Amino acid sequence: LDSAEKAIRNGASLIIISDRGLCEFKAPIPSLLAVSAVHHGLLNSGLRGQAGLIIESGEPREVMHFCLLCGFGANAINPYMAFETLDELHRRGDLSEDMEATQIADNYIAAIKKGILKTMSKMGISTLRSYCGAQLFEAIGLEKSLVDEYFTGTSSRIGGIGLEEIAGEAIVRYRSAFEGASAD
Repeated sequence: LDSAEKAIRNGASLIIISDRGLCEFKAPIPSLLAVSAVHHGLLNSGLRGQAGLIIESGEPREVMHFCLLCGFGANAINPYMAFETLDELHRRGDLSEDMEATQIADNYIAAIKKGILKTMSKMGISTLRSYCGAQLFEAIGLEKSLVDEYFTGTSSRIGGIGLEEIAGEAIVRYRSAFEGASAD
């Protein structure tokens, strides 16, 4: 948050929150937690309207992931792992050889956009601008103090895990990924 605030004060109009290229000793913060924390921090400091938030993450794959990220403050999302996976599937011949890799990526983007639009329309929202940061979701299974601090204003009637458990799960997944990579 501090670096985002400093960048905006120095004239930045876009803030990129990325989990790409982290080393073996730095597990990424879950992208939804990161975007919501930065979004709310910038709101509290009066800077949110001065910059867009771009998420560059390997996490988002499904429509709901994109909906949540937008709903909690992301203005744009680069799901680099999804694109790399599609590219690898195309390279191996698991996808239609009649299509170029760019067409496959374009089809994925179109499908995600349609899914987001469908979700928004079910909520009675017609523009992404109205949806971005609106927090129209309820938190389920998160500790109240976590919701209050990082998802401020979000409804939560069912408690659950806190920051410590989220961090533990992130570390386990990240270590697993590095162990798998070193075994290859």
